[in-house]
Amino acid sequence: MPTLPKLLFSVMALVAADARAAADPQSYAETDKVRVSALKLNLEVAFKSSQLVGTAELTLDWRDKTARTLKLDTRDLAIASVEAIGADGKAEPVKFDLGSRDKILGTALVIELPQQAPKVKIGYATSPQASGLQWLPPIQTAGKKHPFLFSQSQAIHARSWVPLQDTPAVRFTYTADLRVPEELRAVMSAGNDPKHRLTGLFHFEMDKPIPSYLLAIAVGDIAAKATGPRTAVYAEPSMVEKAAKEFEDTEKMIVATEKLYGPYRWGRYDILVLPPSFPFGGMENPRMTFATPTVIVGDKSLVSLVAHELAHSWSGNLVTNSSWKDIWLNEGFTSYVERRIVEAIYGREQADMEDVIGQFGVKQEMEGLAPGDQVLALKPLDGRDPDEALTEVPYVKGAWFLTFLENAYGRATFDAFVRGYFDHFAFQSIDTDTFLAYYKKNLAQKHPGKVTDAQLDAWLNQPGIPAFAKAATAARFEKVDAARASWLAGKTPAKDIDSGKWGTHEWVRFVEGMPEKLDEKQLADLDEAFKFTGTPNGEIAQRWYPLTVRSGYAKARPAIETFLISIGRRKLIMPTWEALTATPDGLAFAQGVFEKAKVGYHPITTASVTAALEKAKK
Repeated sequence: MPTLPKLLFSVMALVAADARAAADPQSYAETDKVRVSALKLNLEVAFKSSQLVGTAELTLDWRDKTARTLKLDTRDLAIASVEAIGADGKAEPVKFDLGSRDKILGTALVIELPQQAPKVKIGYATSPQASGLQWLPPIQTAGKKHPFLFSQSQAIHARSWVPLQDTPAVRFTYTADLRVPEELRAVMSAGNDPKHRLTGLFHFEMDKPIPSYLLAIAVGDIAAKATGPRTAVYAEPSMVEKAAKEFEDTEKMIVATEKLYGPYRWGRYDILVLPPSFPFGGMENPRMTFATPTVIVGDKSLVSLVAHELAHSWSGNLVTNSSWKDIWLNEGFTSYVERRIVEAIYGREQADMEDVIGQFGVKQEMEGLAPGDQVLALKPLDGRDPDEALTEVPYVKGAWFLTFLENAYGRATFDAFVRGYFDHFAFQSIDTDTFLAYYKKNLAQKHPGKVTDAQLDAWLNQPGIPAFAKAATAARFEKVDAARASWLAGKTPAKDIDSGKWGTHEWVRFVEGMPEKLDEKQLADLDEAFKFTGTPNGEIAQRWYPLTVRSGYAKARPAIETFLISIGRRKLIMPTWEALTATPDGLAFAQGVFEKAKVGYHPITTASVTAALEKAKK
């Protein structure tokens, strides 16, 4: 039994955590009064109307015994009914109101209850334009025969397809019953059976508490192929074999991570390869990572994306940032763990190259960021869409900070600390202050004199990269840098560069180290030797095409148009869109391409490109 001081501390900590969660500026939910603890979905997937139609039953944990109001987050949902369900199971209609719509937050669903009910049941339908759902017609799929649906709930898009408390501070279990066309397969961020018969009915259970942004659904012509005892790849039939081959090391990655940071706690780890309109590289939906096909290049050079999404099974899914201002707790830890997985499976050289590329990229990005967006411990994102506020800073600077701590305390000591951190906060949502308190008690105080408070402050609260930070190096890049320098000096024609053993990372380094602009002869020389224009490798394309735009290399424009229309992954295409909008001619070209591209884009990508075009017009 805990002593009175310990018990009092626990109560005070819970109250403080509730207060911080209630202040999440991206949610209407009053989580200090009541929290959703379980969700039960019963939905029909209606492709003809591009809607989900059905009910959401919420189990409620009342924190304030005087509260009678439940506030939920919604975005463009049509609410048909709300019922309170008593302890006896009887349902009674209750009053509800939808407030005015905020362009970022959506609309608060305010439910007035005569008494605190253990559950409420909401009948609703989604909008065909739901920001967290993409409905693809058959023509936009690989097979061209069946439609496809997939979700993207992060950061605050779950509210566009489920009425709930859409804040990472709240965790809940869920079940779902889906009705879909009989020829299609449904999957969710829950237990999935690769042998499930296509009957049109699917039941899912997630018995681990997750935050709302990890709710996920996909429905389409989806095949499955096992890649290990607890792993499988799901994809359209024409893609599944190729994807399974690319991701065949997934089980090895799980084993390597378990050795470092403790058991994998989610049962299965499956991967769904989505159509190319998916706006992100991957999404760490528990038990079912959603992945872009752009990482399937045939040589496993980009499978660090799988390492990253798998790492989220410990950092993010298991221990979660309680609001989006603390996203470095998710992405910084995950990027650090990703590096350790890559090192364990593919060697230190590959991990070092990926570190160098990441650090180069974040330094470039910081040149255009406000000082307040260059820190890890961000201020509350009041009035900001967390999708647009997200940068590479929490990923790369966060991992760099953790590597600094590893070097300061020693790898063995730091590994034990990180493993203990995951165990201590498992299935909880925390903020930076909570992390710091745990760090000081369990690392700094046990090993004094290793890291100063000023150094911590420089990493967490100051813009830029600390002057004392040690940059990553990669020996294989020395030859790449020398080859580029010799070519730029006119000493070596592109065709004579010894690049036969280069992989994606060397090519990325070669291109991104070029000057801001090249002349047409130089670009043509590179194109003739290496066929950069039209490359199927998105990591190379996202660096090559902006260079051609800045340099006025018009020959690349047809390939640029094809690239921007065929891929919806924001990371890969936004650098080219932004380069195009820098000149009147480029903007005119971009507007024409966008008219063709946007029909195949996810709403998140559409919003990002629209914002870039509107900014350029002004």
